Amino acid sequence: MTRSIAALWMGLAIICSSAETASAQALGQPDRDMPGDHMIQDYLARIASELHATFAGDLETPARWHTRRPLYRDEYMYMLGLSPLPERTPLNATIIGTLKGDGFVVDLLHYQSRPGLYVTGNLYRPATTRGAERLPAVLYVCGHSGRGRDGNKTAFQGHGMWFARHGYICLVIDTLQLGEIAATHHGTYRENRWWWHSRGYTPAGVECWNGVRGIDYLVSRPDVDPERIAVTGISGGGAATFWVAAADERVKVAVPVSGMADLPAYVSNRVINGHCDCMFLYNAFEWPWTRIAGLIAPRPMLFVNSDNDAIFPMDGNERIIAQLEKLYSLYGAGDRVDAVVSVGGHAYRQDILQAAYRFINMHLQADARLVNDSGVDVVEDPPAKVVHPIEPKKLRVFPTDEDIPPDQLNTTIDMHFVPIAKVALPTPAGFDDWKSAIVAELRRVVFHALPDRVPSARVKQQESALVATLETEEAISVRLENISGLAEGAKPKRILLFVQTAGKEVPVPAWLESIRAPADRVYRCEPRGIGETRWTAKSPPNYILRSHVLVGRTVDTGRLYDVIATARHVQEMHPGVGIYLAGEGSGAILAAYAALLEEEIAGVIAHRPPLSHMEATSPQFLNVLRVADVPELLGLLAPRSLTIDSDDDRLKKTARVYGVAGAAEKLTIRMP
Repeated sequence: MTRSIAALWMGLAIICSSAETASAQALGQPDRDMPGDHMIQDYLARIASELHATFAGDLETPARWHTRRPLYRDEYMYMLGLSPLPERTPLNATIIGTLKGDGFVVDLLHYQSRPGLYVTGNLYRPATTRGAERLPAVLYVCGHSGRGRDGNKTAFQGHGMWFARHGYICLVIDTLQLGEIAATHHGTYRENRWWWHSRGYTPAGVECWNGVRGIDYLVSRPDVDPERIAVTGISGGGAATFWVAAADERVKVAVPVSGMADLPAYVSNRVINGHCDCMFLYNAFEWPWTRIAGLIAPRPMLFVNSDNDAIFPMDGNERIIAQLEKLYSLYGAGDRVDAVVSVGGHAYRQDILQAAYRFINMHLQADARLVNDSGVDVVEDPPAKVVHPIEPKKLRVFPTDEDIPPDQLNTTIDMHFVPIAKVALPTPAGFDDWKSAIVAELRRVVFHALPDRVPSARVKQQESALVATLETEEAISVRLENISGLAEGAKPKRILLFVQTAGKEVPVPAWLESIRAPADRVYRCEPRGIGETRWTAKSPPNYILRSHVLVGRTVDTGRLYDVIATARHVQEMHPGVGIYLAGEGSGAILAAYAALLEEEIAGVIAHRPPLSHMEATSPQFLNVLRVADVPELLGLLAPRSLTIDSDDDRLKKTARVYGVAGAAEKLTIRMP
C-alpha cells in the first residue's frame, strides 16, 4: 500500500498502527438504569466481536476469497433489499435548465430510478470540450447536510465545479431524506417503523439503487467514458460510496470519506447512536462489516477519515484499513488501496479534498501531480454561514412545491421498495414440499443466526420451588415460573407454556384459565427484555433494537430463541408429556414460530395474535415479509394442533392451508 499521497501535506496523519492495539472510542455512556441493561449490552458486544473476527477467514487464501466472492455479492444485494434486482425501467432523465459558470456548465436534471422514485441532481461538465471526446465521470453522493427544498446537493456544489474544471463530468445527486422531495432515513431511529426490519427495507438500499441508476445515466451520455467512473462523498455520502461501489463494478475508483466504522465501534461502543438508518444494511448473513468494503477490491480505493471524528472513530478506522490492506494483498494489488487521516472533526478540509481529487486523477486520468486548487466552499453548518458560488435556490430542479411530480413515490418508498412475498397455497400432494421450502428460506434469510437445533436452557438459579432463572444462551437469563398450582408430585397430562410479553396477570390470564384442564401444568416464560430482564429503551436512538440488526437478528429473534430453549427445558422436566405453547398478542406469534422451528412442540394456543408483521404489535424478524406473512406461517404448523382466538378474516388463508394439509380438524378458530 502506497503512503505517498498523505505524506505530502503537513498535518496529515497516516494510519500505520496495529488495528489490534487501538484504544476504543465510545460514543456516550452505557445505559445502566434497568436490570437487563448490562446483560443485553454484554451480549451484543460479544456477538459483534465474534462476527468481526470472522473476517480473518476471508483472508486465509486468495482461493477462499475468490470462491466465496460471488456468494458474498448475492448476500450483499439481498441485505440491501436489492435481491431480486429491481427492473431497470426507463430513467426518463429530464434536464429542466442549465446554468453557466466560470469554466463549467451545470445542468439541472432529474431521473426516475424506479417509476415514481425521483432523483434530483446537478450535472457539472466542462464549459468547453474537444470534439467528441469522452470524459471520465464522477458520481458524487451527498452527506447529511440539510438544505431544505434546495436539496443537499447544493451544499456540495464546489466538488462538481472542481471536477468540471478539471475535465470530468460530475453528477451530484440528492439523498432520499435531504433531497428536494424529502422522505425519511429515520424509520427505526425515531419513527418506530419496526416493520422495516421485517420487510427488509433500509434506506441504504434506496441510496444504493439511486446511485447505480445515476451511473446508468452517466454511461448513456455520449460525453462520458464508461470505463472511467468514480464515486465519492462524505458521511452519509461516504457510506453511499461503499453501497454503490460494492454493488456496481462499473465504478473503477472509490473515495469514501468518513463513511464506515465496524461492528465493535457501531455496537460495542454505541457509535450506531450517532447514525441514521441509511448508514446500515440489515446483517442477515452475519457479516464482519469490513466485508462490505472488501467487495470493492481490487479496484482502487482511498479510505479517508478524520482523527477526531466521534461517529467514525479512529480505532474502527485502523481496524478496517488493516483488514483491507490484507485483502488487497490477496489480489497482488496492495498499491490500489490507501488511507488518509486528516486532523480535525467530522468535516471536509483542504487536505481531504486534495487527497481525494489527486487519487481520482491518478486512476482516471493517469495524472499524479499534486492538487493545489481544491474547492473553497467547504461544507459548514449551520448553512447560514456558508456563501456558495451559486445561490442554492438556483440549483433546484423543482423550483416550487407545485412543480413536484404528483406521481412521486419518494415519501412512501418504504412501502414499495422491497415487495412483500405473495405466497401461493400448495396442493394436497405438494404440501410437504411447500412447507419445507418456506421453512428452509426462513432459516436462510430470517433466522440465519439461530442454530439448526436450539439447545435446552439450563438452570442458573433455583429461586424457589416454583421459580427458576434459566440461562438460554451465554449470559442471557430468563425467568420460568410454575403458575398452575398443580401439586408437584402429580404427573400432568399436558404442559402449557405461557409466553409472557406484557405485564403479568396473576395467577393465570383469564383466556388461558378457560382452556386449562385440571391435569394441566402451566408455566410462565419471561423471555429477554421482559420483566426481570427489561432494559432501557430510549427513542431515539433505539440502541438495543437497532444494534440487533447489525449483528444479524432482532430482539424478537432472541426472544424466540429463549422460548424454544425454555420449552426444551420444560420437556426434559416432563418426559413423554405433550407441551403446548400459549401466548397473547406478540407472545402468540412467538409461540407459533417456536413451534414451527421445534417440531417436538405438540401445539399452539394463540390469543388475539396480530396477523401481519406490518402491525406495530407484531414481533419483528429480519426479512420475514419477503418470505411469508402470519396467516401462511400459522398454516405451516399443520398438522399439529392450533387454537386461535380471533375473528380476523385473514385466518381464512390459515384454514385453507390446514385443509390442504388434511388437518382441518386440528385447527380451531374461536371468537375472542
